[in-house]
Amino acid sequence: MSKRPLSFDFPADFVWGAATSSYQIEGATDEDGRSPSIWDTFAAQPGKISDGTSGAGACDHYHRYPEDIALIKSLGVEAYRFSIAWPRILPQGTGPVNEAGLDFYERLVDTMLENGLEPYATLYHWDMPQAQFDKADWTKRAVVDAFAEYADVVTRVLGDRVKRWMTINEPWCVSFLGYGSGEHAPGYKDYKQYLQASHNVLLAHGRAVPIIRENVGRDAKVGIVLNQEWAAPATDAPEDIAAARRYDGFFNRWFLEPLYNGQYPDDMWEIFGELVPKIDDGDLKEISVPTDFLGVNYYSRSTIGHGDESPLQLRWEKPDVEYTDMGWQVYPDGLYNTLSRIHRDYAPGDMYVTENGAAYKDVVAEDGIVYDEGRTAYIQEHVAAVGRAVADGVPVRGYFVWSLMDNFEWAQGYSKRFGITHVDYETQKRTLKQSGRWFSEVTRRTPVISG
Repeated sequence: MSKRPLSFDFPADFVWGAATSSYQIEGATDEDGRSPSIWDTFAAQPGKISDGTSGAGACDHYHRYPEDIALIKSLGVEAYRFSIAWPRILPQGTGPVNEAGLDFYERLVDTMLENGLEPYATLYHWDMPQAQFDKADWTKRAVVDAFAEYADVVTRVLGDRVKRWMTINEPWCVSFLGYGSGEHAPGYKDYKQYLQASHNVLLAHGRAVPIIRENVGRDAKVGIVLNQEWAAPATDAPEDIAAARRYDGFFNRWFLEPLYNGQYPDDMWEIFGELVPKIDDGDLKEISVPTDFLGVNYYSRSTIGHGDESPLQLRWEKPDVEYTDMGWQVYPDGLYNTLSRIHRDYAPGDMYVTENGAAYKDVVAEDGIVYDEGRTAYIQEHVAAVGRAVADGVPVRGYFVWSLMDNFEWAQGYSKRFGITHVDYETQKRTLKQSGRWFSEVTRRTPVISG
């Protein structure tokens, strides 16, 4: 990593926060009327989760949320980004509302507000009800209306208290990892399904935005969250530069272009050929509905060269740099580059870094402290990158660390720890790590931070 000085001025109204998601922390998957999600089904299939676990227990946040909200408050942050579990609200995907599920999120939001925390709510962080999947999953157009119904139900109840809403978290993960590579639920491996799912996810976002505005009122702030990767060519050879451009199109521009330019990127449309999604008249106009902000999730860079893998003809290089426990490159400049590029090329207006963090192998030392130097350095460097972007005039309004605490890390189960708080899954004891202590110091001395 670079060792440039970590000292930047942040605006007084810059938002510091922590982030989680429902399936990764809540547990209680069969309580109070919640129905199974596609992740419950996926995790039950042998070999799908690396350690054979599921989110059934997770961090028991469903019962321990007062303790967790107190933990967030102790960090000195102003905001908490959380997600709402669709199976708790509409167990069948549509139709009858589960009042117990809504009651839980009302209690959660009220506890946030009582503790001076601004709620930033994500409607969909991947846990579709299995019953909805069985009727119409992300490859079927009917899912768009189902998601709109879900957004309507939730925002009618919580919109008087929650003003900042994110429709969908990481459409690339929902569509490609779920339907293209099969690494995530539902575990399909079909590029045509993946591309249709990607379109329907974006269309569901566009359909939900005006519904949220109507229910929340004039104070509503609505956006979507995209995960972005910085794509670097393996060499200066023209074929490697072109390959990195294709990877950028696959990972980043395929979602940025329809959201902000009302069209899919021409080069990717040509590459995908007969695999491209079916689009109805008016879809792209609906997808590109104006929003108030863009959430950016950034973790890593990929180094790309020309290869033989169809249809993108890519190869992945592993340069001699630092990697996290996920095998992801540590490249803070990629966050600066990403924020600057999105602002320059797409002008979405306000942006938030809605996720940024790293998995490392953590242990609680004999003195009770988790000395996670790697994660601490990672967060320091990436916060500095955000500071550089802000100093250069990029309208980044906040930073949410991923994650508040160790949790169920999807296909990796509990084997990977991203938290700034250590969780002992046997006892559910929370222990703030060294990275969490540093982050707390940063949030308390805004606007100036120094590493």
